Amino acid sequence: MPELQPELPRYRWVIVLASALILALALGSIVNGMSAYVVPLEQLHGWDRAEVSLINVSGIMGLALGGLLTGSVADRFGTRIVVLAGSTVMGISYLAASFADDLWQYYLLMFIAGFFGAAGIFAPIMSLVGKWFPIGAGLAIGIASAGQALGQGFVPFGSAILINAMGVSGALAVTGGLMLIVLLPLASLLRPVALLKTGQGAADVEKDYPPIRLVVPMMCLAILLCCICMSVPLMHLVPHIQGRGYSADQAGGVIFLMLMVGILGRVAFGKLADVIGAIPAYMTATGWMTLLIYGFMLIDDLSTFYLYAPIYGFGYAGVMTGVLATVAAHTPPSRRGFAMGVVTMFGWFGHASGGFLGGYLYDMTGGYAAAYGLAAVAGALNLSVVWVLFWKIQGPHAPTPLAA
Repeated sequence: MPELQPELPRYRWVIVLASALILALALGSIVNGMSAYVVPLEQLHGWDRAEVSLINVSGIMGLALGGLLTGSVADRFGTRIVVLAGSTVMGISYLAASFADDLWQYYLLMFIAGFFGAAGIFAPIMSLVGKWFPIGAGLAIGIASAGQALGQGFVPFGSAILINAMGVSGALAVTGGLMLIVLLPLASLLRPVALLKTGQGAADVEKDYPPIRLVVPMMCLAILLCCICMSVPLMHLVPHIQGRGYSADQAGGVIFLMLMVGILGRVAFGKLADVIGAIPAYMTATGWMTLLIYGFMLIDDLSTFYLYAPIYGFGYAGVMTGVLATVAAHTPPSRRGFAMGVVTMFGWFGHASGGFLGGYLYDMTGGYAAAYGLAAVAGALNLSVVWVLFWKIQGPHAPTPLAA
């Protein structure tokens, strides 16, 4: 296992903090930051809400597809240059969007912001954090991942304030300017890690990891299923609560609380990964999410939603930390950017698929029971896939994941 040079360990926490802040603004904007623009753009241009919602989908699809390219580029040329380029593209794309008048312009610019921008940030950063922590990467990945969760809660909130103050164009321009002002200096802090080999050559160190052809395909399937599961409440908890007779503000408060508690969950499950192992921590979070997700169907009272959602959110948030920690722990450093890019691509596909299926099943059945039932099944299948991966990595005589 490679070790950090003696003078570097303290700087790795600078890497973690910079990564968390970058992910907060960049991923918070591209994943669900455009949700604040749906109603204003509908009112401004008279576009259908479904048409406006596709702006956000185009950004996520760009992020998913771009990760396949940028992870490998970061492996070859380094994380810092890729994140600097991605941050620049995101800032310019949002500035250009402030001049857009037609839907196709928003679609194109958000796809570019995702494909060349956010994709050049997410997978390379997560790969770099793992490299700086060859031992005990779970907590570091959890903290960096918590930055994304923080952004997903606060970017839409801040965007709504900007839109009310200066309109859609002004809000997009300020967001683009902030990306250039904030992200570029932070990206410059992302130094490559220098490693020492402990009595082995680089090739021998790479052999310490399980075959990448085993880990990556199975993690792609696992993350696809887990993101189908988690995206149903992320996309449809608010309308479900509204269907129980509560206002949009009341429903929005529930999911905001859930996401904020999720920040703690990402950090806590990162630490748990360091204690019991990445895959056992991943399975614990997946089991938590799967067991609790259908419970939303059994609740009618708003105060119960406020109590139940953060309990669910604490465990659900640990799933993504578990995914990232597992990839970091079981892929060689020279291929980790590629692995992160491919695996997270399937995660974003799952995110989009689960949100769509939730709406489709609601239209088909007139309620959300089938959608949340499908989510629970996807979570259980994810748990099965990860169990098989653990068994194959550890061997047939390995302890169970919870005892490992």
